[in-house]
This record gives sequence, structure tokens and C-alpha cells, in this order.
Amino acid sequence: MDNEQILAMVTTILVNEFEIDQGDIVPSTNIYEDLDIDSIDVVDLVVRLRAETGRSIEPENFKQVRTIADLIDVLHKLINQ
Repeated sequence: MDNEQILAMVTTILVNEFEIDQGDIVPSTNIYEDLDIDSIDVVDLVVRLRAETGRSIEPENFKQVRTIADLIDVLHKLINQ
């Protein structure tokens, strides 16, 4: 899975599950500040990403994630191991 496919997957989840406007989701978007995602929402996002990727995603992998680009990088590493 390449970065564009991961971005599309993340965008779909954020739009469908969190009712975020698709236009607000770009690599430089800060997940917490720009999208108003809190720690509970991040747990829900991780659960959805696990279901979509079929990979075990540990919350500690997301400690340094701040932007959509950070999220894509972490997911790319996990998916393509």
C-alpha cells in the first residue's frame, strides 16, 4: 500500500466516522488542533485502522503523530513491514 492509498483510507475513515470535511484532510493538517480529534477519538481511529489494514496497531506507535503526514508515515511502516 502506497502513501496515496493510505491517505485515501485515512480520509475515508475520518469523513465517514468522524464527520470531518474531506477538504480539511491534507498531509499538513494537525489531527488534534485542525480536526478537533481528542484522545478518545484517536482510540476509535486506531480500532478502525486495525480493521482496515488487518494489522495490529499499538497505541504507542501514535505517540509522536501530530499531522496526517505523520499518520501516513507510521501506517506505511506498519503495513509494509
